[in-house]
Amino acid sequence: MTVYLVGAGPGDPGLLTRRGAELLALADVVVHDRLADASLLSLAPAAVELIDVGKAPGGPVRQDDITRLLVERGRSGATVVRLKGGDPFVFGRGGEEALALQAAGVAFEVVPGVTSAVAVPAYAGIPVTHRGASAMVTVVTGHSRVELDREVDWSSLAKVGGTIVVLMGVAHRGHIAGRLIDGGLDPTTPVAAIGWGTRPEQTTVRTTLAGLAGAAVEPPATIVVGAVAALDLGWYETRPLFGRRVVVTRAGEQASALAGRLRALGARPVELPTIAIAGPADGGAALARAAAGLREGRYGWLACTSVNAVERLFAHLHVARALGGVLVAAMGPGTAAALAAHGIVADLVPARSVGEGMLAAWPPLPAAATGAAARRVLLPRAAVARDVLPDGLRAAGWDVDVVEAYRTVAATPSAALVAEAAGADAVCFTSASTVAGFLGAVGAGGAPPVVVTIGPVTSAAARRGGLTVDAEAVRHDLGGLVEALVAALAGPG
Repeated sequence: MTVYLVGAGPGDPGLLTRRGAELLALADVVVHDRLADASLLSLAPAAVELIDVGKAPGGPVRQDDITRLLVERGRSGATVVRLKGGDPFVFGRGGEEALALQAAGVAFEVVPGVTSAVAVPAYAGIPVTHRGASAMVTVVTGHSRVELDREVDWSSLAKVGGTIVVLMGVAHRGHIAGRLIDGGLDPTTPVAAIGWGTRPEQTTVRTTLAGLAGAAVEPPATIVVGAVAALDLGWYETRPLFGRRVVVTRAGEQASALAGRLRALGARPVELPTIAIAGPADGGAALARAAAGLREGRYGWLACTSVNAVERLFAHLHVARALGGVLVAAMGPGTAAALAAHGIVADLVPARSVGEGMLAAWPPLPAAATGAAARRVLLPRAAVARDVLPDGLRAAGWDVDVVEAYRTVAATPSAALVAEAAGADAVCFTSASTVAGFLGAVGAGGAPPVVVTIGPVTSAAARRGGLTVDAEAVRHDLGGLVEALVAALAGPG
């Protein structure tokens, strides 16, 4: 019976603490507000109860209702995570929620978060302290004009020097600037207003104290007043994909790897799962028999053509030593990495991650391979796949057992996600099945203006579906896909 007051950070999901991520994974209930990045909710279990209490400006959710909800859910015995933007105790009203829980006898824990007062200026290239410019920082809320005049001594604040960071002050920025000027602060004092800080939508408006009232600033924004606001140590807004929205079409459980790479380059991933990974039609019986055959030495080679095949197979093998002396081939570095995670170093990784590349790199059948096991290849793969590799190996004299390890099935994304995808800058396809799923859910007419694929097989599927392929990865892996995307979107956003 514990309520966890967790700081989600200012927006970038990478700024969530490890403790926060651990608690989300254990949560029965997540009570979240609008400034906590939505992608963080995917860290919670599938059966979690999600309660949105986002208090948009003018919104209907009252703080008393939120604290009452926390007490009720906490008393129920559920593991409750209250996910709050920034830090719970820095103008997050976490103190009020903690007091209410304490008064009700409900156990609570506070998990500090990265506060926007420091992180947002940093993402805009503004250090809140800087030798020779500012040796101190004052953080003030600008949310209520009444509280501003009653609780803040603007005259003293104007004279104390250093950096002033104003949170939630967009609506009253003119009043705040006027009080600071009246208090003696120079009207030409540099000011920076950073909107949606630490997110790909981040914008930075630079002005002066006198010009703040008329500056085009929309909430949520962090306002920095002082000499440091003139500094521009930009790094985030210069990233190659900054501000771009890119549709990720991988299955939901696999999208995070590509989405993470895109976020690292400044993009906003739009995760549109158009396919889902399902078990084989026979419930895995054939795959279990094949795994037993590997353990018993009935195969000379194991050929894995995808990460999914590796994970499904090792659910039956469990340990690397079960492979004994079996040689292992991996289709591309991603599959090789999945094998390595299970303690297997692939003996063969072709330069081209397609069936033709694997076939070209496959060694000839040894003359001494007279035993049945030595010439036998196990190929676990998707239910529907091209037959280039098994047909080519059989033609070269190998005995190949193709075993269904998983199926790709169509997923149905929400109408809101489909609309968001249509307004994106680009879409990435990692397989022919993601192309088919996208076309089934969205249609060729709903595709973003730039289409990027992971390789020739995927490109062919896209073109057959009526899409124009703008770029194809030279290396047929996620790294190559991202490189192709960056090149395709090069230029001003």
